Amino acid sequence: MTTTPVPVTLDDVRAAAERLEGVAHRTPVLRSRTLDALVGAEVHLKCENFQRVGAFKFRGAYHAASRLAPEKLSRGIAAYSSGNHAQAVALAARELGTTAVIVMPEDAPPFKRAATEGYGAEIVTYDRYTGDRVALAEALAAERGLTLIPPYEHPHVIAGQGTAALELLDETGDLDALLAPVGGGGLIAGCATVVKALYPAARVIGVEPEAGDDTKRSLEAGHRVSVPVPRTIADGQALHTPGELTFSLNRRLLDGIVLVGDDEIRDAMRFAFERLKIVLEPSGATPLAALLTGRAGPLPRRVGVILSGGNIDAGRFARLCGPGD
Repeated sequence: MTTTPVPVTLDDVRAAAERLEGVAHRTPVLRSRTLDALVGAEVHLKCENFQRVGAFKFRGAYHAASRLAPEKLSRGIAAYSSGNHAQAVALAARELGTTAVIVMPEDAPPFKRAATEGYGAEIVTYDRYTGDRVALAEALAAERGLTLIPPYEHPHVIAGQGTAALELLDETGDLDALLAPVGGGGLIAGCATVVKALYPAARVIGVEPEAGDDTKRSLEAGHRVSVPVPRTIADGQALHTPGELTFSLNRRLLDGIVLVGDDEIRDAMRFAFERLKIVLEPSGATPLAALLTGRAGPLPRRVGVILSGGNIDAGRFARLCGPGD
């Protein structure tokens, strides 16, 4: 009898952590008595908004790029992303002495596009509601001889993202539950790999925006399903179907998915700004929204939360979180 090898293991994440040592930031873990009192648990917030490029994505992008053979790396890398993975690949390319071309939706936040270009990447745009970003990026990579680093469908990317949970547990010790946002599923797949290997009884809960519940529906159906392209303020989670590789991990590792609405995400962003004194982009605030609304259900004693990013410009933050919005 044979078994299918697991595509990402705890050892893979530990190996990624060694490559990222001294390159990625070891982001802080914050505590708040106010938050603990509100939700009735001891909450440990892993602040990936303080990561390089302002989001966890740098972990996976740099890890995957750093493992390319020198001849492939020298020809350049390509990626597709609404913003954070774009910036991460652009910075990774610069750090490793190569070039990057990024396929981005036309309506990507201007702040994220400008930052991506600032790291030296070339931008190619498309319409997210009619275009196929994967097909476009694959064709572009083939035409130019580039290596494509996808935002989540790659074991080296997933292993890199999992280092966020590895650091969190190294600092906190055992946790009873972990909450993390779910877009394509790479972050939570990597983090769940770590949590379930070290503390098998701990629960791992994903959080999606209500308009983009493709992973929740897929888990309920037992196979990947698609939803209409989500229209949500959580642009980093505006995907219509989970990745094949990430879903193969998440259907085995996750204990559930909960949903939060855009207004609840706004409230969580305000709470983080006013009470925690940190800035979160909408996707980075979804796990906090799940805690504050009680959507995560009765909480165990010690809970970890991955706040995945803080890439938002002042104008958009004000529009989303100001009076009357």
